[in-house]
Amino acid sequence: MLYLFIAAALALAYAFVVRPVRRAAKRAALASSPFPTAWREILDLRLPIYALLPEDLQRQLQTNIQIFVGEKHFIGCGGQEITDEIRVTIASQACLLVLNRKTSLYAPLRTILVYPSAYVATVPSSNGSGQGHASVRLGESWTRGSVVLSWDHSRSGASNFHDGRNVVIHEFSHQLDQEDGNPDGAPILESRSCYKTWAQVLGSEFHLLRDGLKKRKFKPLLSEYGATNPAEFFAVASETFFEKPALLLRKHPKLYGALQSYYKVDPATWREDHHANVRRE
Repeated sequence: MLYLFIAAALALAYAFVVRPVRRAAKRAALASSPFPTAWREILDLRLPIYALLPEDLQRQLQTNIQIFVGEKHFIGCGGQEITDEIRVTIASQACLLVLNRKTSLYAPLRTILVYPSAYVATVPSSNGSGQGHASVRLGESWTRGSVVLSWDHSRSGASNFHDGRNVVIHEFSHQLDQEDGNPDGAPILESRSCYKTWAQVLGSEFHLLRDGLKKRKFKPLLSEYGATNPAEFFAVASETFFEKPALLLRKHPKLYGALQSYYKVDPATWREDHHANVRRE
């Protein structure tokens, strides 16, 4: 009995003391390493929005990418070979979501499975018959340590950063949503008081999208997929926030404000700041 108690105590000590200390030391080493020149070339080639970020956010993004790539295990599926181009392109988009924030940098996430393009997943039957059906997918986020992505769509989403569609941002916003164990469209917020405002704003916007699609009153700015449920609404809203910030700010200012408060960045200013700097030069 005493042996079992000691074993349990040692296991807890490792989980809550040793592992976090080791992780912190590893992250410090990764963060202090120079950002590889080849990786910077990948950012310039694959993520045009990088050049428009303020310098402090560029530095943060580089550090987060180094930690992300150092911690996460990328696995090629369907014949896909994993390269630094894939690692950095995916990591850079995922890390945009955690700039300016105290974050675990997706600590529960262990693996990113990468297919060459859209892949087929088997969806279990809802009636208990055991006969699932095939579903073509671009990506998915699992609650227990994995994200699945199509490389074709991850690459095109990074290059075309203004169409409001980004599979990496979509799936990693699900990861943020799932950190509290409940994929319900409400990620972990700064304080209890934030949840009331979050529920009011995102709930109202969610129902506005659903009602608008049902009555066909207007062509929505947000993807129709956001009307599926609150979790998908948060993911779709996150895509739009980063890729169409000026339009979201103009058409849905309260939603933009809620997302800006959560993500701690203001993407609507990135392009404006860049153009201002160009004019001054």
